[in-house]
Amino acid sequence: QVQLVESGGGLVQTGGSLRLSCAASGDIFRIVGMGWFRQAPGKEREFVAASTWSGDSIYYADSVKGRFTISRDNAKNTVYLQMNRLKSEDTGAYYCALRVAPLSMDTQLKYDYYYNYWGQGTQVTVSS
Repeated sequence: QVQLVESGGGLVQTGGSLRLSCAASGDIFRIVGMGWFRQAPGKEREFVAASTWSGDSIYYADSVKGRFTISRDNAKNTVYLQMNRLKSEDTGAYYCALRVAPLSMDTQLKYDYYYNYWGQGTQVTVSS
């Protein structure tokens, strides 16, 4: 069993910051990469950010580049998403995801169907 537990969501005003955390636990022999996705009401889930576990490859959605930063603590099997200069369009449920099987290309971390495990989600609401 593998569990992903997210935390750090909440209500923040436009321009504010939040830091999301996602801790992975359980029968994890190897982490290939972790990512963050979000889903706004009435919309499909979309990619936000991802990183290989080595940190060699990091990806961001164009909409968050320069404002969000993904990082990880390998010793704690934890990935973070620092979100700055938040906008109302950043509102949604944020999900972390874990890839444990090898990838043919690191860019596959940008697509939700390549992930093996998902967290339960944490809500981020940005008010104007």
